[in-house]
Amino acid sequence: MVDTAELLATELVSNAVRHTKGPAALRVRRTPEGVVWIGAWDTDPAPPEPPQPLGQVAELVEEGRGLALIRACADYWGWQPSARFGNRGKFVWCELGVA
Repeated sequence: MVDTAELLATELVSNAVRHTKGPAALRVRRTPEGVVWIGAWDTDPAPPEPPQPLGQVAELVEEGRGLALIRACADYWGWQPSARFGNRGKFVWCELGVA
């Protein structure tokens, strides 16, 4: 689960940094039951582009796979509008269940 959580955290925060001009933040939590929640906040309030299925994303393309990887590896994922540090923005998050 650690390798998958690291991959998902990297993809979430990379998207937040790459696609917005303001600050970004990463938050990771683990419930007593062992569910890992990973969320990245950024200053862009617009929803993320819907992920394409991994099979439709060209293997050699350098971008466009982040949310497809998250959808493929996480049990759940989503986004929600948010405000943090006085800025409007959004959280894009995912959950990994107990293995």
